[in-house]
Amino acid sequence: MMRKILVPVRGDGKGDNVFAHAVALARGFDAHLDVTHCRARPENLLPFGVPIPAALREQLLSNAVRVFDEEEAGLRQEVLDLAKHHNVKMSDTPTGNEVSASFSEEAGRQIDVIKHHGRLADLVAVAKPDIDRNLGANTLKSALFHTGRPVMMCPEPSGALPEILGKNITIAWDGSLEASRAVAMCLWLVRAAETVTILTASSKPMTVSPAEVQNYLEAHEVRAVVKVIDTKSNAAKALLAESKALGAELMIMGAYGDNQNYERVFGGVTQYVVDHADMPVILVN
Repeated sequence: MMRKILVPVRGDGKGDNVFAHAVALARGFDAHLDVTHCRARPENLLPFGVPIPAALREQLLSNAVRVFDEEEAGLRQEVLDLAKHHNVKMSDTPTGNEVSASFSEEAGRQIDVIKHHGRLADLVAVAKPDIDRNLGANTLKSALFHTGRPVMMCPEPSGALPEILGKNITIAWDGSLEASRAVAMCLWLVRAAETVTILTASSKPMTVSPAEVQNYLEAHEVRAVVKVIDTKSNAAKALLAESKALGAELMIMGAYGDNQNYERVFGGVTQYVVDHADMPVILVN
């Protein structure tokens, strides 16, 4: 059962979309959204190793605090407005019988803030990285490699989001350890879905077959269908296309089975999905 979703925000204009995705997923579980803003420490903005007169240093720190205070107030108000728009109750603690949300701010490095809050969340929701603007890659990386939790990557939707996200889902299966973790860690979501399809490539031999995954899910009272897709040259593209053809609202997959730096430089299934997905994807490393 899912009870808590971490939504880290950065004031980059993508918070409203991630919030909307998180609410749509939370509605199926009456879950709580922990909206957290990472606030930089003013002293970290000062040039390193450069002597600064005390008076100037004090002025720079004071100006930074003022800017950060204004940014926090703006983000807090944005979250309040979003909660009102989506009919979400603001509450410091989960209510358990409706979707709720809270806003908090913590000073420090983003990676540490996401680690702190993410490790005790059931899922972390982040924006799909914006390649053109070079935004979001570090947030996704922090959530994926430093929390040990499933990460929902949220692209800008091409249409209206469903009222409840996750009724029709696909699972990308390649027999890897990461795919196995994805199934196990998202079992709460799989069990709540109405339609579950296991997608697998026809050309790749596997240690654990899709039929065995199907049997495992059946033991957990989940009826899943196995669909073999013809990947030809691009498995990731085929997975996304087939998920869309099936009307899936969400795809679950293991992430970065190979060295993640290698994938980011030379390409791979996960990196293609991160770069090109036009649907929400839950990634598990």
